[in-house]
Amino acid sequence: MAAKYLNKRPKHLNLFKINQPLPAIVSIMHRISGVILFFPGIPLILLGLQMLLDTPESFEALQTFFLNPLVKFGLTCFIWLCLHHLCAGIRHLALDLHCGVELAKARASSNWVLIVSVSLTLITAGVLIW
Repeated sequence: MAAKYLNKRPKHLNLFKINQPLPAIVSIMHRISGVILFFPGIPLILLGLQMLLDTPESFEALQTFFLNPLVKFGLTCFIWLCLHHLCAGIRHLALDLHCGVELAKARASSNWVLIVSVSLTLITAGVLIW
């Protein structure tokens, strides 16, 4: 009888065709942002810190590098990755403490993670970068 049900299962599960709920999307984005912050994020931060502290010429080269609008956009994306990872991490900690595990609260906290991370990114990038 078990073989009857095994034949009806899909052989290739296409995750792009499945409509994921918002909490799942926020959780996946949290994991992706963590990976991107780890690599290439940490090596780029260390390279920038080395250029910052090496010589006055390398410091000036770093300053002129950050004047490029594409670099400013990339830095804005990096700030969003950091803030999204922070907000989603706080949400996951609350879920681990069994706060907001109901479906409505989980969806609301997912919305808040997106709203707060984007808002803080716009404020931070507007004040510090642009």
